[in-house]
Amino acid sequence: MKAGLEDVVAATSSICDVNGTEGRLIYQGYDIHDLAQHSTFEEVVYLLWFGRLPTKTEFETISRELRVNRHLPEELVKAMHALPKKASPMEVLRTSVSMLSMYDPDVNDNGREANIRKATRLTAQIPTIVAYWDNIRNGRQTLAAREDCNIASNFLYLLNQKMPEEVSSRSLDIALILHADHELNASTFAARVAAATLTDIHSAIVAAIGTLAGPLHGGANQEVIKMLIKIDQPERVEPYIKKALEEHKKIMGFGHRVYKTEDPRAWHLRQMSEALGKQAGELKWYQMSRKVEELVQADKGLYANVDFYSASVYYMLGIPIDLFTPIFACSRMSGWAAHVLEQYANNRLIRPRAEYTGAANLKYVPLEDR
Repeated sequence: MKAGLEDVVAATSSICDVNGTEGRLIYQGYDIHDLAQHSTFEEVVYLLWFGRLPTKTEFETISRELRVNRHLPEELVKAMHALPKKASPMEVLRTSVSMLSMYDPDVNDNGREANIRKATRLTAQIPTIVAYWDNIRNGRQTLAAREDCNIASNFLYLLNQKMPEEVSSRSLDIALILHADHELNASTFAARVAAATLTDIHSAIVAAIGTLAGPLHGGANQEVIKMLIKIDQPERVEPYIKKALEEHKKIMGFGHRVYKTEDPRAWHLRQMSEALGKQAGELKWYQMSRKVEELVQADKGLYANVDFYSASVYYMLGIPIDLFTPIFACSRMSGWAAHVLEQYANNRLIRPRAEYTGAANLKYVPLEDR
C-alpha cells in the first residue's frame, strides 16, 4: 500500500500522458509544446473529447457552440446576487454548477451526445460564472457575454469590462491549453469516481470542483503571488529567499509529484510572464520570479511547476488573486469532461479496498458497564 496512491495505476486512458522522467505532457498523442505554440483552447477541447484534432468544419462548429452557450440562466444570476458577498469564488462556482443541472435541457439524458452537449455548456458557462461573481461581489454590473470572440477574450472582457489586448488574450488562451488536463490528478480522479456510479455529469464536475478547492491541489499560485507581493522588488528577492530556506520554509510553486525535471507547462508560462511584463512596462514580477527560480534551483535542485509562473501571468492580466483557482477550473473543465466521457464509455464502479489497521476481536460491553 502506497500513501496517497503514489504511482499506483488506477485507470487506463487515451486522454493524457504525463512523462515525469522526460518532462513531457501529451494530450491525445500531441505534445503540449506543439499545442501551446500552434493550437487554441477551443481546438484542444475538441481534441480531448474526440481524440483527434478537428477539421475546419468541426472546429467552426464547436467554436460556435462554445460561443452561443456562454449565457447563464436568469434564475442563476439572480441566485448569485443573493449569495453572501464574502463567499469564496470556488464556493460560488461549486454551487452554481450544481444549480445549472436543474436548467439543462438534457438533464435526464445520460447518453454520450447529450453529455457532450452538457459538457459544451459547462465549458462555456464556467468562465461566465467566475467573471460574474467578481462583478457581483464588487457591486459592478454584469455585461452580456460576447459571441464574437474566443473563451479567453470573452472572460477577460467580462471580468475587466473591456476587450483585452491581443497579447493578453493569447496568454490566457495558452494558459487554458496548459491547464486543460493532467492525467489522474486529484480533481480528475474525483470526477471519474463520481462518474463511475453513473451519476450525471454536473455532479461529477461538482465533485471535481470541490476537490480542486483544497489548498494541496489548486491554490499554490495564490501563495506564489502573495510571496512576490511581499518581496515587492527584485533586489529584495535574495535575502528573502535565503532566509526562508535557512528557516526550512516551503517555497510554493516548486517540485511536482510526477515530474522529475522541469514541468513543460512552466516553460511557456515563463515566456508569457516576460511578454506581459514588457507589454505593461513593468518587468519586476517576471524579474522577481526568475530570481526566485534561480535561487531555489541552486539550493534545492527543484524545478518550477505550472503554478509558479501562472501566478505572475494571472496577476498581470488583472485577475484577482482568489480567482486563480477558478481560472484553473475554467480550463480543467475540458479535461474533467473528457475523463467523465471516457469513464461512461467503459464503466466499472471504482471501489478500492483499504488496508485495515484498527483493533480486532473486541467484545461488546453493555452501556451501563462502561
